[in-house]
Amino acid sequence: MLRIGQGYDIHRLVAGRPLRLGCVEVPFELGALGHSDGDAAAHALCDALLGAVGLGDMGTFFPSSDPRWKDADSALFLREVGGRLFAVGATVVNADVTVVIEKPPLSNHLEAMRHAMATALGIEERQLSVKVKSNDGIGPIGEGKAVAALAVALVELP
Repeated sequence: MLRIGQGYDIHRLVAGRPLRLGCVEVPFELGALGHSDGDAAAHALCDALLGAVGLGDMGTFFPSSDPRWKDADSALFLREVGGRLFAVGATVVNADVTVVIEKPPLSNHLEAMRHAMATALGIEERQLSVKVKSNDGIGPIGEGKAVAALAVALVELP
């Protein structure tokens, strides 16, 4: 059985926080505000995968009310999600992540993001695509005040 899941995440960009996207630290003067590391790309991917197998979303397993997840590295979340997929016999066919951010430019970081997220999930890089889009100056993302990510995942269940 093939199942599709989608994920979405958005975080404000603020001074005094590192910018982590796709499990990679991106040099920039602003970072994502969040309970964990604010990695919108990894969070959207987690939600897409969890949704595909009917396990809910990140809040189910990693609630922001739990101090264990304060400033947590999102690679940990991807490893946990990968383990949960394995436990139900699911195989990731492929996943696609789109990061929506005005700046900084991310084209030089996409392969590192792809590698880091695939490694954390325990899948091959060829099973994951990561790309970036701007918001053409529209809304909080276009004004450089936020970062968002969308993800879709196709999994096979026994």
